[in-house]
Amino acid sequence: MSNNDILKKLRVALHLRNDEIIEILKLVDFRITTSELGALFRNDDHPNFKPCGDQILRNFLNGLIIFKRGKREEITPQN
Repeated sequence: MSNNDILKKLRVALHLRNDEIIEILKLVDFRITTSELGALFRNDDHPNFKPCGDQILRNFLNGLIIFKRGKREEITPQN
């Protein structure tokens, strides 16, 4: 299973729109345009298909954590 397939399945399972995915990626300071995102969701035989790299998927998953749970609070050591 490719990174593109994983991203597609997560989009369907979580009922995410393209603009929501872009916002999720912005949470981890990763910028992607609508057309670049659309290229990730195309069939692999389409001329405008773009393979989803590990960096895009990793940033999406990290952003999804923030999107669903919120930012992680820093724990300060108590003395």
